[in-house]
Amino acid sequence: MDAVQVTSAPRKPRILIAASGSVAAIKFGNLCRCFLDWAEVNAVATQAALNFIDRTTLPEDVVLYTDEDEWSSWSKIGDRVLHIELRQWADIMVIAPLSANTLAKIAGGLCDNLLTSIIRAWDYEKPIFVAPAINTYMWTNPFTQRHLMAVDELGITLVPPVSKRLACRDFGTGAMAELSVIFNTIRLFMESRQNVGSSRSKTQ
Repeated sequence: MDAVQVTSAPRKPRILIAASGSVAAIKFGNLCRCFLDWAEVNAVATQAALNFIDRTTLPEDVVLYTDEDEWSSWSKIGDRVLHIELRQWADIMVIAPLSANTLAKIAGGLCDNLLTSIIRAWDYEKPIFVAPAINTYMWTNPFTQRHLMAVDELGITLVPPVSKRLACRDFGTGAMAELSVIFNTIRLFMESRQNVGSSRSKTQ
């Protein structure tokens, strides 16, 4: 009798979702929830983002890591380094919302918190998507354009902001893209990559 071949189901994508200090972070729990049926999710928030995130809105299956966790897990050589572990775990990273301040840090290579340390240690064979949420005048500021060029050179993909009435009451481009747009952008990218990989394996 021929041996029965057992094929295991492919594991879900591992997505690290991060929030920086923008009022759009009030949507962070819902964004994490968007991905849960399709992916494994871990979350990261900057200290500024915590001003807007209601932890009770986060799904139970999602662990939220902060700067405090980075240092509470390390006391001596040989201890776990959280920003390295999260980089190794993730297949893809999404920063939504991305603030002007964190954009500038990434563009300049700064790594003074958990989120930017993950970015600095990132393996750029793996994709990163960012969805800015920035005041209109900050969005059109020449510094922002330079910073966007710098992150583009790193291979980071922009999910562009949209034009609407902002929380500060200004009207214009700068609001974070809709959650459905962010989710669909990432999912279509990952599924197209998986399809390419499966096609290559069949032709080999």
